[in-house]
Amino acid sequence: MDGSTVKVLVADDEPHLLRLVKFRLEREGYQVLTATDGEAALKAAREQKPDVCVLDVMMPKCSDESCAGMKVIMLTADAQDRDVDVGFSLGADDFIIKPFSPQELRVRIRTHLPAA
Repeated sequence: MDGSTVKVLVADDEPHLLRLVKFRLEREGYQVLTATDGEAALKAAREQKPDVCVLDVMMPKCSDESCAGMKVIMLTADAQDRDVDVGFSLGADDFIIKPFSPQELRVRIRTHLPAA
């Protein structure tokens, strides 16, 4: 799948992190959608149908039928087993622990994209 055709939704309430992730992913050729709260993230997911959602652990999982099939990577600063278990039980596909490297984010996104 060509990076320019891939939509990635990034939702986080930390503006500096959101800007950094958006900048890095756009440099890779992804179309990046952003949201600063759960309501905006869910609305963007429903309307824009991103291929991958990168969500702060405090943001809601896309849980309605209009979001079915989207890959979800959770960002968390607190990677306790309980949080990881809850995330996976809610449908998360992967976790990234903050702070993280831009390279790790790119690799994890690519891992969850359908083969071209």
